[in-house]
Amino acid sequence: MKTRSLLSVSLNFFALFCAITAFITTYWCVGTQRVPKPKCSKLRTHQCIDYGVNETDPNKVVYSWETGDDRFLFRQFHTGIWFSCEENIHDESERCRSFIDLAPASEKGMLWLSLVSEMLYILLLMVGFSLMCMELIHTSNVIDGLKLNAFAAVFTVLSGLLGMVAHVMYTQVFQVTVSHGPPDWRPYNWDYGWSFCLAWASFTCCMGASVTTLNSYTKTVIEFRHKRKTFEQTIREENAREAYGYFRDNSLHSISKSVDIYSSQSLNSGRRTPIPAASLDFVDFAASLGEEQC
Repeated sequence: MKTRSLLSVSLNFFALFCAITAFITTYWCVGTQRVPKPKCSKLRTHQCIDYGVNETDPNKVVYSWETGDDRFLFRQFHTGIWFSCEENIHDESERCRSFIDLAPASEKGMLWLSLVSEMLYILLLMVGFSLMCMELIHTSNVIDGLKLNAFAAVFTVLSGLLGMVAHVMYTQVFQVTVSHGPPDWRPYNWDYGWSFCLAWASFTCCMGASVTTLNSYTKTVIEFRHKRKTFEQTIREENAREAYGYFRDNSLHSISKSVDIYSSQSLNSGRRTPIPAASLDFVDFAASLGEEQC
């Protein structure tokens, strides 16, 4: 019982840690964006387009031998639930923008629903973790422990379902934003990042914790019912044994009295009928007495 409880608490804690980490980080999706190369300058001499002319002379014809993908840079970007950050091509810093502002208007409602579901997922995970810790510490009353276990399992299952819905909705919103988002943001190629993997690892641990908690609750209830049934059966057997002993002693006592009365009557009538003690059958006497009473 303790081993299962510790396993449930550990899985729930890991799920909560992964969920919070994924929620506040911006590596759900990573990739590259294709942007035009800037003009070369004194400060920037590489990864740029050099026109080879004096920019102060407007009469000069500008030629560029850069063609195709040579005219573009591929900058790295990473996106989370809240923000999308891309590499700044002019320096080594990053520029971050709100992903809510980047999402198309048709997908903003689903994105907000995903955010609310993600926050509820984390909140219910916290509630389930607290109940599991209380159940682990509270060992004085088995019934109270079972109630805490049951509520913890329910909250954990609900949180897992909300987390799954939130992750799926965010994935759909991101895919739509890739196709219909702002032109200066659309990725050239992209893939899921480590934050996305943490989010689904959190969901997996959450469902594992809920299954373990339900299994522990079911096992405890079955054992409790089996012990109660065995105890009731033992009590019934002891009562039946005591009742059998009581009736057997009373029957033997009444039969012995009947034999004494019958013997005294035979002596009074003048007939001597020897009755060996070893040949007395108390069952026959009881039956004969029952017939005479009838």
